Amino acid sequence: MTELVFKNIGRFLFLVFLQILILNNIQLGGYINPYLYIYFILLLPWETPRWLLLLSSFLIGITIDMFTNTPGLNAASSVMMASFRPLIIRSLSTGTEFLIGENPSLKNQGMKWFFNYSLLLVLIHHTVLFFLETFRISEFLMTSLRMILSVVFTMILIFGAEYLFYSKK
Repeated sequence: MTELVFKNIGRFLFLVFLQILILNNIQLGGYINPYLYIYFILLLPWETPRWLLLLSSFLIGITIDMFTNTPGLNAASSVMMASFRPLIIRSLSTGTEFLIGENPSLKNQGMKWFFNYSLLLVLIHHTVLFFLETFRISEFLMTSLRMILSVVFTMILIFGAEYLFYSKK
């Protein structure tokens, strides 16, 4: 149990520093903004209590907000993503993929399940983030384009991380 806590704290810190120092400086033409920090929320163990899931999501979001001068945008979108996580897990599950101490991953659940799980949660996060950031209906098409391109790029980074760190031995 203690090992799991330290592993998640390390993942939290690594993803925050990666997001702040590298990924926030990548903006391809203003259309693609990668947000890999949400990978932390995706990988939290199945049995994470709902209050801890929401608190952890808020903390990682507000930490990113503090360094990017976006008051509450990342925190709100992260908490929204975390609040939908249990519902998406239940809707995608067959009941056989959950093991105590495990976390959702490509290795544990397979390509189809993990892709659907990740895509739905990344879409929720990015939709809330980009539309709260713009907050104008006149920018709907441009915001939708930015959101979709960022979702694709974020998914590429998530699957790259999965293959890099959690590939089958």
